[in-house]
Amino acid sequence: MENHVENYIINPILPGFHPDPAIIRVGMDYYMAVSTFEWFPGVCIYHSTDLQNWELAARPLDRVSQLDMKGNDASGGVFAPCLSYDNGVFYLVYTNVRTHWYEFMDCHNYLVTASDIRGKWSEPVYLHSMGFDPSLFHDEDGRKWVVSIVRHYRKMRVQKIALQEYDPVLKKMTGPLTEIFGGSGLTAPEGPHLYRKDGFYYIMTAEGGTEYGHAVTMGRSERIGGPYELSPYNPVLTSRNDLTLPLQKAGHADLVEAPDGEWYMVHLCGRPLPPFRRCILGRETAVQHVRWTEDGWLCLADGGKEPQVRVPVSWPVERKLEEEILYSFQGPDLSPDFFSLRVPLGEALSLTERPGCLRLTGKDSPNSRFEQSLIARRQEDFAFSFETELDFEPSSERQMAGILYFYDECDFYYLRVTHGQSGQKIIDVMQMNRGKTEYMPDCGIAVPEGRSIRLKLVVRRTEASCYYSLEQGAWQPAGNTLDASLLSDEYPEEGAYTGAMVGLGCHDMAYRSAKAYFKYAVYRREGTGMEIDR
Repeated sequence: MENHVENYIINPILPGFHPDPAIIRVGMDYYMAVSTFEWFPGVCIYHSTDLQNWELAARPLDRVSQLDMKGNDASGGVFAPCLSYDNGVFYLVYTNVRTHWYEFMDCHNYLVTASDIRGKWSEPVYLHSMGFDPSLFHDEDGRKWVVSIVRHYRKMRVQKIALQEYDPVLKKMTGPLTEIFGGSGLTAPEGPHLYRKDGFYYIMTAEGGTEYGHAVTMGRSERIGGPYELSPYNPVLTSRNDLTLPLQKAGHADLVEAPDGEWYMVHLCGRPLPPFRRCILGRETAVQHVRWTEDGWLCLADGGKEPQVRVPVSWPVERKLEEEILYSFQGPDLSPDFFSLRVPLGEALSLTERPGCLRLTGKDSPNSRFEQSLIARRQEDFAFSFETELDFEPSSERQMAGILYFYDECDFYYLRVTHGQSGQKIIDVMQMNRGKTEYMPDCGIAVPEGRSIRLKLVVRRTEASCYYSLEQGAWQPAGNTLDASLLSDEYPEEGAYTGAMVGLGCHDMAYRSAKAYFKYAVYRREGTGMEIDR
């Protein structure tokens, strides 16, 4: 553990694939929810007391009855959850986006609740399928309102923000659906949040698309249904005017008031790597200090519009960084760092069949959007390694197991144990590049039967290297250096919203029964320090 005490926060506060933050404060505790897209369980809720250090508090959508993503598009699933709190109850609204790369979008919006944020969350209440990014606002008079996107397909896909009341007794939407905000002109307003302060309703949205033109904009009205006056400070936050800033794509924000009365804005951002400006860590979460002007508008505390890496605060901040994370698979539960694709693995995963090992039973291919035996965790660092040891005895080239460095089903690297064309057990590296299969040259290493194999992936910014070792022997290279930047938001053909993941997989396209036993996994941060890599 590396600790530093300073009087400022360093961004991003949630590095690696933590987009669309929604934040609340309950007493002295901050809670923040972020999107998880097609990875299961859905939504991560983090807890902090200083806005810098965050621990995972809950993954609330942990049952298929709450979130069934089988077959969903890549970068579908959970968009922009909104977390709120009222009278002892936590509320979470979220979207399950099933299709979104076509003319129409299938976006189903739901609400779940819990009295304990770390406890079991309720079965979902269906809200509507009008659009995505729903947000729940609790008004001072006790009424509750949902704001979300409405998309007009016959009008060049124009997006507007609509308002409708939610009845917590009947548990359904009620009253008319009213469009209240069309944005500031930067196109495609989304990620709306409502706030009540000093006699005004304030609306905050993200505009310009969640890429390099992203921005935060605001309006206000004396009536919740509008009309909303545009802020003279728009855009309140953006990186769009300076492509040299270390934090790009700034947008999709939420507000929280600290105990001392100061206000802070959490927002997503991306850190592109040269030379192609690809964000391999995906969209991350940062925080900025904001203030209210004398005429009642919000702006950044320093008076600018651009996100800062270092944010001064009035309290001491001890930044905590765990350099090595060992997954020993001692059970009974898998570490919450790991996710599966779209649905839980069920009986395809076991921590008890062979004590001290994770057993994965191979199911669909690595291209499947239905039943893959894959667990993965976020890449959170520009420089890291991921290592494992496994026992696996394939009987066909249609059976494989090992380490996946994964963006989506069409874009990944697979350091695997399988059968070669000669029928011998081998180690090789498979690449899926925009849906086309490639194999690393000079990489088909013969492996004796019955030998335990260690595999390791090492990433240094845009370069990735694979290694293997038989038992406890020295590490040997497997294939050539790989381009890690291909696993970024900017590369996939369909465009994407997630980030690179690394994990363990087993696939069996012959009998759906091959078993791989993983003895451990280790994620090591191997950067030169937070000041450079973060």
